[in-house]
Amino acid sequence: MPDAPTIDDLRDAVRIVREIAHRTPVITCRAIDDLVGASVHLKCENLQRVGAFKIRGAFNAMSRLGDEQRRQGVIAYSSGNHAQAVALSARTLDIPAVIVMPSDAPRVKIQATRGYLEATRGEVVLYDRATQSREQVAREIATARGLTLIPPYDHPDIIAGQGTVALELFEETGPLDWLMVPCGGGGLLSGCAIAANAVSPACKVVGVEPDAADDAARTFRTGALQSVRNPDTIADGARTPSLGAHTMPIVCALAHDVITVSDREIVAAMRTLMERAKLVVEPTGALGLAGAIGLARQGRPGIAGSRIGVVLSGGNLELERLGEYLALEV
Repeated sequence: MPDAPTIDDLRDAVRIVREIAHRTPVITCRAIDDLVGASVHLKCENLQRVGAFKIRGAFNAMSRLGDEQRRQGVIAYSSGNHAQAVALSARTLDIPAVIVMPSDAPRVKIQATRGYLEATRGEVVLYDRATQSREQVAREIATARGLTLIPPYDHPDIIAGQGTVALELFEETGPLDWLMVPCGGGGLLSGCAIAANAVSPACKVVGVEPDAADDAARTFRTGALQSVRNPDTIADGARTPSLGAHTMPIVCALAHDVITVSDREIVAAMRTLMERAKLVVEPTGALGLAGAIGLARQGRPGIAGSRIGVVLSGGNLELERLGEYLALEV
């Protein structure tokens, strides 16, 4: 795995990330333990700054830019959480930033990103997800303005920053039997897998993605890169087209499995978190718990009575759509 971050890279990222990120709590809930039939430890990145784990990778990467790159500025593309993370990092580090976002991204995420950029020389550029490629839009702007791309997941510094989530979790819980991690482009999953492999090597790391965006699961099973285009799922943070050049080999080598869940299962997990743990989690953020519940109901060997870590990756829920989401359970 050339250029893959090492556990030392993750530990160095801890030093940088602590400058901006919260050390989020790990919460347990008896009702969720009973539902899964195991001891479940919820790593609450929904309570993180910008409402998601993404601040870790973005700040780690941007803090390592050279003086000229900082002067010229950065560009990022994202449906929302990475956008907010880059915008806040840019404000903190005084780096001009351009954020490319789909026009149909959750309104709360677009507004928050613009809010972070108000005090900087930054802007949000919207594009049509159905007719335009965000990579192409960003590439054209970057070339024209000499900006440095801060990708949402496919970069060693991004991966190392995201891996600090798992390092904090293991520091608090000790060794775990399973770690359930939401998966879009695989940055969080890769970082968590590197951490688990080093500090809790018996832990089985499982990526969880929506049924409609099953590219990582197919990639994991075939060993060949698979992709999707604009998948129809409420988990907007997992609509990435594929794993990346950096994340694919890490996921294939260090993850134990990549599974999928339906939108209905995602909503059921969101409801459980709200009703029983009093936690507001966005659809993508609930993927890990949905996966743990699914494995328990399938009777996956090794789940019953085990110790399970679940990363709740984000909490930027569009409250206006909550009724729509809950209707999916019917």
